[in-house]
Amino acid sequence: MVKTAAGLPGVIRDVRLRLFFALSRTPHGLMDMTTPCFAAGLWLGGLPPLPVLLVGLITVFAGYTAVYALNDVVDYRVDQEKLRQKDYQARTGTQDLDAALVRHPMAQGLLRFREGLAWALAWAAVAFAGAYFLNPVCAWIFIGGCLLEAVYCLLLKVSPFRALINGIVKTLGSIAAVFAVDPSPSPVFIATLFFMLFFWELGGQNIPNDSSDVDEDIRLGAKTIPVRLGLDLSAFAVQVTLGAAVGLTLVLFGISPIRFGAAAYLSILALGVWLLILPAADFQRHPSSASAMHLFNRASYYPPALFSIVAITLLISS
Repeated sequence: MVKTAAGLPGVIRDVRLRLFFALSRTPHGLMDMTTPCFAAGLWLGGLPPLPVLLVGLITVFAGYTAVYALNDVVDYRVDQEKLRQKDYQARTGTQDLDAALVRHPMAQGLLRFREGLAWALAWAAVAFAGAYFLNPVCAWIFIGGCLLEAVYCLLLKVSPFRALINGIVKTLGSIAAVFAVDPSPSPVFIATLFFMLFFWELGGQNIPNDSSDVDEDIRLGAKTIPVRLGLDLSAFAVQVTLGAAVGLTLVLFGISPIRFGAAAYLSILALGVWLLILPAADFQRHPSSASAMHLFNRASYYPPALFSIVAITLLISS
């Protein structure tokens, strides 16, 4: 089908919008957005009032869109350095969820830096306003998450322990979601939620993602866990952290006000094995960029799967 001259402006707008969503890694971000949704529902035991629900959904989308874009804004120079590497692989259109649209569109020159910065700041403003409306505590959690994300990026060539900061960042959206529906949640629930998501992020996202880029990171001079420890020890760390994540998920569902039946717990365990334990075992048996990316992609479906269990249980019990 041939586009007419009159239709070209619309096509150009669509392409540019896709580039902005690529900057925010929206396909992957949408999956991550189910995490605060399942956390809030798990603690509240039902749906919040309609205004809280609507503002909460907008805030979650804005927050993840802003933070993912912030990553590329802070890493702009580093990403350009990656592009100049002889063997750099853009991975656009591959099985990498983070590159489902375009990887690093600013560094590739497809978006100007000021456009990416404006995009990140605009969504951050929306997220802050929504978080403050829900609970001022949520707004400060969001600000803390943005600052920690910037620190995480700046430590790329400094320390592999920056992965721990990334683990903290990935928990904050869900913790804020719980405070959005209840200003005084159980400290035990919050602590269990924190460590479950922390271990999932570390073993299912951060280490596998860095393992898929280990050759590129060595040439770049980056300090990551796979670069420092090697793939064998990294695979062992993945097994330990994901095993802890699955165990803590069962505990988290057990201390929720929702009464889950045996079928729900069996489903949680089966999903944990299928999405986390089995691909982690494959990564340990055959440590490689391909097996690491397989683990990363499979583990990305864990929060949506948990959200589905919570949603189905609430629908059945309502």
